[in-house]
Amino acid sequence: MGTSTGKEYVERIDALNNEIWMDGVKISGKVSEHPAFNGIIKSKSVLYDLVKQQPDVLMDSTKQFNFSYEIPHTKGDLKKRGEAIRVWASETAGMLGRSPDYVSSAIMAMAGSAKYFGTYQKNMEHIFEEARDKDFTFTHTFINPQVSRKFYWPDGDDETIIAAKVVKETDEGLIVSGARMLATQGGLTDQLLVLPAGSFTDPSYLFGFCIASNTPGLSFVNRPSYAENTTSFDQPLSSRFDEGDAMVVFENVLVPWDRVFLYGDSDIAFALKTETGVESFLLYQSANRQIAKTEWILGVAQLMVESLSVTEYQHIQEKISEIAMAHEIMKGFVLAAEHEAELNAGGVMVPNGIKLKMAFHYYQKVYPRITDILTLIGASGLICIPSEKDFASPIEQSLTRTLQGDKITAKDKIKLFRMAWDLTMSAFGSRQTLYEQMFFGDPVRTPVSIYSVYSKDAAKKLVTSFLDIKPHEEE
Repeated sequence: MGTSTGKEYVERIDALNNEIWMDGVKISGKVSEHPAFNGIIKSKSVLYDLVKQQPDVLMDSTKQFNFSYEIPHTKGDLKKRGEAIRVWASETAGMLGRSPDYVSSAIMAMAGSAKYFGTYQKNMEHIFEEARDKDFTFTHTFINPQVSRKFYWPDGDDETIIAAKVVKETDEGLIVSGARMLATQGGLTDQLLVLPAGSFTDPSYLFGFCIASNTPGLSFVNRPSYAENTTSFDQPLSSRFDEGDAMVVFENVLVPWDRVFLYGDSDIAFALKTETGVESFLLYQSANRQIAKTEWILGVAQLMVESLSVTEYQHIQEKISEIAMAHEIMKGFVLAAEHEAELNAGGVMVPNGIKLKMAFHYYQKVYPRITDILTLIGASGLICIPSEKDFASPIEQSLTRTLQGDKITAKDKIKLFRMAWDLTMSAFGSRQTLYEQMFFGDPVRTPVSIYSVYSKDAAKKLVTSFLDIKPHEEE
């Protein structure tokens, strides 16, 4: 009970025997030993072990539970949470979009506002307490299959169900069939959190629940792995941090009533993310992770320019400064969100959502730029990069002589440049860029939503007062 060790997490996931498919094959045996998943599972196990090593930062105030399950009631609580998120994120170079503290942030926020769920309040509280006590890790899904990018699109009939829906109500619970996207780490977690997708008004699509990942009828269809056939030398990031992304398929899955926290109520479904603070806490976790990630990118960039002896060039200094400014701007957004945090109706100290949406949209724009800077620095050095096997071959001496850098050996320089390549140009790196660009929504809808809620009145008053412009009086 309380916090898990890395070993306990691995044994738990292996014992679940979740149904995972990849490349047309059902995964069998221990998932922790599969070449597609052993890197990410090992990386997550390190995070769990780190909790025991740094309890003052990574455990709650009672020293019983993982920090991610502590409900913040003060700004001090919130800032401690942010520090813990950054510690965990730095351990994985900010590459894990679904580190264990991500979805648990949503569970925590909903539990802190459990009264919002009305008749399902006790269910939400029980789900939270179980997750906290057993230190569960989650994947989640709240996106319908991409049949159409229209906000509303017609589903098939009962014979051709596309999006996951309730097909039957029973005394035991809801029967769900259909598919959902996009469960990162699908099949590698204890539980699956399902949130309303928001594209339908039909009550059969309006649900929220949490079930075990090995629930009968539940399967995860993963994309091909970026981690298979990799080494920590040749693909230092892919080999460790490829999380996988899965479609979740429900085949007449029984969701027990005590695992349901929302059903058929469009009003609750529509406002869930804002009223409970779920949206703000997910963005808060992500912004802190992105701070850590940007610091790693800054470190890679600076080591690259030092290895090439180009630190004195002004255009290089400008590029490195761009990354440094992105790092500081993200820190500023988080500080502002903490400073303007407010207690919600459930007594939870919620970081300012507007500031965090701005952080999210800013990072959507700046991330491709800062990774592009790495490719501009590396240039052809990111194309002609030998492998680990080359350094173990008869041509090793030639490589050692010709590929050395300024005050760095050839092998260490290639390690560095391979990391930059894996971050920017590999399949893993390309996925990272797309993830940061599209994470949490369309890059156009986010500023539109900011525009609709951000007050412009004070700014307008400054101008109208200065120019003595009379406001238009409505008839």
